[in-house]
Amino acid sequence: MTKERDATRLEQFTKIKSGNGFIAALDQSGGSTPKALKLYGVEADRYSNDAEMYDLIHAMRQRIITSSAFDGTRVLGAILFEMTMDRDIDGTPTADYLWNSCGVVPFLKVDKGLADEENQAQCLKPMPELDDLLTRAVSKNIFGTKMRSVINGANPVGVRAVVDQQFDIGLQILSHGLIPIIEPEVTISIADKAQAEELLRDAILDRLDALNDDQNVMLKLTLPEIANLYKPLVDHPRVMRVVALSGGYSLSEANTRLAQNTGVIASFSRALSETLNAGQTDDEFDHALNAAIQGIYDASVAG
Repeated sequence: MTKERDATRLEQFTKIKSGNGFIAALDQSGGSTPKALKLYGVEADRYSNDAEMYDLIHAMRQRIITSSAFDGTRVLGAILFEMTMDRDIDGTPTADYLWNSCGVVPFLKVDKGLADEENQAQCLKPMPELDDLLTRAVSKNIFGTKMRSVINGANPVGVRAVVDQQFDIGLQILSHGLIPIIEPEVTISIADKAQAEELLRDAILDRLDALNDDQNVMLKLTLPEIANLYKPLVDHPRVMRVVALSGGYSLSEANTRLAQNTGVIASFSRALSETLNAGQTDDEFDHALNAAIQGIYDASVAG
């Protein structure tokens, strides 16, 4: 690693760990892309295959990233889909454009989707090519990664399986010099959500306590039923940052819940883009995006 890259990594590390703002999630994958496009006003009849669909979602992401509203004063980082990492923004590789033009730290979604539910939880599908992807991510100046599992009930076995897999893969990611975002999402509609979140907090603490002093991770968690339930995670010395996913909450409710959790910042996807539409003029688009970013920023710094 060159001295220049070392200096950039340190600057990015400091920004993510202590900067004011939030992480934008721009990582919709094959399964969620049609929903994201529909929300954006692009119906399925606008594309006839996956290639056309991905071109349209990249155009949406590019419009967000190049908007005057999108910069590092309020947006600390952005999570990218693999195809977005491999594409350019105005002729510059996306990760480099984010950092050099926007001051936004680039992350990469690395998971390949969810396995079938077992013990009320969905672990990650196997990722046999993960090392190759991580090597490529490093070469493209990605700072960290994200991978999402799902917890559908307060089942201790399922919760533990999700957390253990996330941390085991997190160690693999750390070995490449990247910072993993551990994301065990708790489904917001389950009846025992509060109990599942307590189990999750305790399981995560066990794995955090086992990390070495030079191993740092981020956590991406569903906004909890009990405010500040995750404060022990926020304060843990091995946690760079705890970020919250919107998880199906509206932008308004997500921001309200977020502001109640001290030290937690946002990492919203759908809630960030829910007011954006392909039919908006550039001024309308920038105004809507600016309002969404400001609201999420305000909720992120409120705690």
